[in-house]
Amino acid sequence: MDYQPLFNIALGCAAFLGGWWMKTMHESLKDLRMDDQRLTEKVASIEVLVAGQYVTRGDMEKMIDAMFKKLDKIEDMLHTKADK
Repeated sequence: MDYQPLFNIALGCAAFLGGWWMKTMHESLKDLRMDDQRLTEKVASIEVLVAGQYVTRGDMEKMIDAMFKKLDKIEDMLHTKADK
């Protein structure tokens, strides 16, 4: 009995299945790379958005000055209240 045709068929099936598996893995990797690129772009846009919303030094100084003025007013009111 000649086993060569059976061996060729088995080898052909194995090669077909191996090729199909490798093609599937390649497509999956390509999809993952595209998803990774989209996520990277989203994170970068969020970083820009967050960095744009920081309080500037000038605005912070204005707010602190306003708070101290109000505290000084309250302190003056307490001193006048204690004097009575």
